[in-house]
Amino acid sequence: MPKGGARAVSGPPPDPNALRRNRPSDKAGWTTLPAEGRAGGPPAWPLAAMTDREFELWRDVWAKPQAVAWEVLDQGYEVALFVRALAQAEQPDAKVDLQRVVRQYLDSLGLSVQGMLRNRWKIAPAAEVETSAELVDAPRRPSARDRLRIVPRGEGE
Repeated sequence: MPKGGARAVSGPPPDPNALRRNRPSDKAGWTTLPAEGRAGGPPAWPLAAMTDREFELWRDVWAKPQAVAWEVLDQGYEVALFVRALAQAEQPDAKVDLQRVVRQYLDSLGLSVQGMLRNRWKIAPAAEVETSAELVDAPRRPSARDRLRIVPRGEGE
């Protein structure tokens, strides 16, 4: 085990809503990805033969918002290796080491919350979110402030 010093992913991930915005690491800024995901079909499979399960996963991951960034960064091979590892990790007899590799891919490709934060990616809010009538008409629960009342002098003595 290495001793001391900073690691690539040591410490808490960046927070886009942090109050202090004058850090040198914030100069790069955040990338906002479209909520609707990447338009169009997946790119050509860059590895050797593809299984049916790999095709399903390949099509699914290239429709995600993160795929917009992968395309810009030319990460087709990394995504293909992730898909292949994920398809193998789904098998009942998959090794724990392979599952760790899949988890690392999830982070590096921004498919996990930690990975999104570390890559400084955020997903744009959906265009229009329907609010349910139950949420709009739900009675408001009294707060602590609502339960307090002012007691005139002499009344509580």
